[in-house]
Amino acid sequence: EVQLVESGGGLVQPGGSLRLSCAASGFTFGSYDMSWVRQAPGKGPEWVSVINSGGGSTHYAYSVKGRFTISRDNAKNTVYLQMNALKPEDTAVYYCNYHVYWGQGTQVTVSS
Repeated sequence: EVQLVESGGGLVQPGGSLRLSCAASGFTFGSYDMSWVRQAPGKGPEWVSVINSGGGSTHYAYSVKGRFTISRDNAKNTVYLQMNALKPEDTAVYYCNYHVYWGQGTQVTVSS
């Protein structure tokens, strides 16, 4: 059974940082690209970032480029999202995604 479990969300002030984690199980993690997607209140899902299976190639949405960094540890079956210089518009539930599978999400709230 595929499981994706996100963690690391919380309340942070504008300009602050958070590091999200997504622990994966039930599939050969190191063989697949992994993505982060977010959904803000009242809005549709927004793709944030993707990392290839080996970790050597990453891509970002324009809205987060230069502020967020995706990484992975294939030995730990975990993908990360380091989020710096957070803005109120980054407030959303963040999900990790593989193929058709999604985690339960972790809430990120950026507010003073």
